[in-house]
Amino acid sequence: MFMKNIVKRLRKEAGMRQEDLAKELGVTRQTIIAIENDKYNPTLELAMKMAELLGLHVDEIFFLGD
Repeated sequence: MFMKNIVKRLRKEAGMRQEDLAKELGVTRQTIIAIENDKYNPTLELAMKMAELLGLHVDEIFFLGD
């Protein structure tokens, strides 16, 4: 099992660029790219900031996959 997410879909639905999301969260665009490509699991703090920004709960964005 590993962590999966729907950050890319949610970001696009919100009409945001990777740069926009990164700026709002105080991280680099490279961090957003890595998260979207399941190459990096964000810290709990970052995941919670992302969920708050997108108006969702953390477990609606990040979940365990096969």
